[in-house]
Amino acid sequence: MVQIIDGNIFLKIVYYGMAGCGKTTILETLYKLTKDGNREIIPVSDLQKIDRTSGATLYFDRGIFQSTKTKKVYYRVYTVAGQRNLHSLRFKVFNKLDAETDSVIFVIDSQTKFFEDNIEFLLELKNLTNNRLIQEIPLILMLNKQDLREIIDDKDFIQILKQERLWYDPGHELYIWNPLIYKTCALFNKEKNIYRSFYETARRAGLYHLYGDGRAPKSEKSSKSSILIH
Repeated sequence: MVQIIDGNIFLKIVYYGMAGCGKTTILETLYKLTKDGNREIIPVSDLQKIDRTSGATLYFDRGIFQSTKTKKVYYRVYTVAGQRNLHSLRFKVFNKLDAETDSVIFVIDSQTKFFEDNIEFLLELKNLTNNRLIQEIPLILMLNKQDLREIIDDKDFIQILKQERLWYDPGHELYIWNPLIYKTCALFNKEKNIYRSFYETARRAGLYHLYGDGRAPKSEKSSKSSILIH
């Protein structure tokens, strides 16, 4: 839920997905890509990581970013721990820390051997949000680890989205807000679509707030707007 503090607007974005899908690496790469200050969104804090000695996320990772276009707009960006037994922590990060989530990036481990695991976490996310994805919470998908072999194609996952009523046919009022699916690689030296996917998530979070009062705007014009928030 959008927070306004001392005239500044804070939006919360969460990377969600199974353990090992690359969420922490994505956030680290996003930080490196934006810290030179030459992008529309830049970090204004160091990354905070609470992890195990193995490197796996124990609680969450967090960074705070700011729009350079509208400097009163900030983004609190979280990743969630992906281990199956940490469901309660994911719930807390998603719905409790700072505020409720305004926009979510679902990270998919593209390896075909993890296809069912990815679906399991998508269903968990759907239940966690009380079926508010897309209608109230913008959803972007990342098909991560595209540098590996034997990987999932975006068409495969679109079928899952359709089955779970997270994909709308032309003519439906939510069609313009169907999740964009980005093929990504999180490794900094092979980076692909890390900033682009984040920017689109931030843009949609702003549009839902500005034009939809926390819901998917009905105007096609608003969906094509390049603004974050004015």
